Amino acid sequence: MRNIFYIVILILIASCSASKKASVKEASEQKVMITTDYGTMVLKLYNKTPLHRDNFIKLIKQHFYDSLLFHRVIKGFMIQGGDPESKYAKQGQLLGEGSPKYTIPAEFDSSLFHKKGALAAAREADADNPQKRSSSTQFYIVDGKRYNDAQMDKMEEKVHIKIPENHRVVYRTIGGDPFLDMNYTVFGEVISGLDVIDKIAEASTDENSRPLKNIRMKITLLK
Repeated sequence: MRNIFYIVILILIASCSASKKASVKEASEQKVMITTDYGTMVLKLYNKTPLHRDNFIKLIKQHFYDSLLFHRVIKGFMIQGGDPESKYAKQGQLLGEGSPKYTIPAEFDSSLFHKKGALAAAREADADNPQKRSSSTQFYIVDGKRYNDAQMDKMEEKVHIKIPENHRVVYRTIGGDPFLDMNYTVFGEVISGLDVIDKIAEASTDENSRPLKNIRMKITLLK
């Protein structure tokens, strides 16, 4: 009888362990790789923004982003891509208006912020988009710059936001774009290849912030 009892306990322990492993696997964040002529970036997609995560994964599986451009590059701010019209765009052509007709509801989370390397969704301006819905395909990756406390204090007053101390530490040391927080949906971050952002941000651009030399991308899912 005692042996049977021990066997039952072992089965229960093994079952709980397997359940925990499955739970951890389900909760793990999907990683993607963006390959460019300037190098490769690896990003993780946040589970806290499932609508944006799932839409991005769907587009990657469709090879939507293959050969699209980083069509808007502003050093100290961000690098932007995802306009389907950029794939065959002529040199100097104005880009940034192309996108499938659907949009994605904003998924703001105060723990997700615009630190350097943050992946966020572009969108139309507030006047045409008061709900701050995201573009279905266009995204940007934060380059940003470092801010001191005095600058962040002024920013809080100007744009009516509150920058938590744990975010301030990052903005002081790593940098980012704090004035965009809770205004554009952040749905991932670069975990490897931050230097690639710097290299792309250094590209020479025209008056519309489009790089003079095309910077193409390929995005793939990582297991």
